[in-house]
Amino acid sequence: MANPDRALDLRQNPVDRTSPIPYYVQIIQALRSLIESHRWPPGFQLPGESELCQAFEVSKAVVRQALGQLVNEGLVVRFRGKGTFVTTPKIGESLVQRLTGFYSDMVERGYSPVTEVLEQGIVAADAKVGGYLQIKEGEPVFKLTRKRSVEGVPIVLVTTYLPMRLCNGLEKEDFQKQSLYETLESRFELFIVTGRRSLEAVLANAHQAKVLEIEEGAPLILLDSISYLEDGTPLEYYRAAHRGDRTRFEVELVRYRETGSTRKPVRPVAVRLQSSVLMSDGETEGGPDDGAFVGGPGGSG
Repeated sequence: MANPDRALDLRQNPVDRTSPIPYYVQIIQALRSLIESHRWPPGFQLPGESELCQAFEVSKAVVRQALGQLVNEGLVVRFRGKGTFVTTPKIGESLVQRLTGFYSDMVERGYSPVTEVLEQGIVAADAKVGGYLQIKEGEPVFKLTRKRSVEGVPIVLVTTYLPMRLCNGLEKEDFQKQSLYETLESRFELFIVTGRRSLEAVLANAHQAKVLEIEEGAPLILLDSISYLEDGTPLEYYRAAHRGDRTRFEVELVRYRETGSTRKPVRPVAVRLQSSVLMSDGETEGGPDDGAFVGGPGGSG
């Protein structure tokens, strides 16, 4: 994306050599300001390293340190042989300590989610689904496959299974217009209180790519989740494929303090898990908390 004022943008943000703030931090602040003000919009190609060195009158090492930090923050992405580009803002979704579903989570963040039901009905549980829901293989389960979009962009393809013995009649509901979790609570008095999740990076197959409008082989964040009722009964198993280029997961960790025979939360600590980005040398680099993950409730509703 061309911008005839790119050189002017840089000249308006010179490095202050009298400031105690390190040069690379000043460059980060200048570039971040241009990105967050949308003067450099998503898809905009940043000047090359040499041009940045000349504009700020610093070495390549300083410029690379600044760009590396912006990559870690998810503001830019670097493609080998092509350059550095401003990224499209990612949709955040909470993983832990939240009992809301996707719809409520997105509305709370100010988005207008849209659901398209791709499949809905009663099927026989296979061995995998039966194992997760602790029912016999072949028992009837409610299957619901949905494409969830935000601001007109497909974000996630999710397939949900629930045992019919707990929610007989659920197959008659219209889930393009209502929340699964709200329906379970209001009609069936079924309340999810806890859950377990696993997170995995995968490549999109042909079906996922078509539904999510991405290239086959594009990165996905695959989420497997089992949600439980208060008595420990599994109510829901779902498998959700999130677009890696449009999703950022947030994890809340809570530290507990032993007080006699009880455990009390000390203070919630928010930790972000960001999807990896492609570096200029072809290697992938993750967010600041690589490898950290805690499963939790909430889910596909």
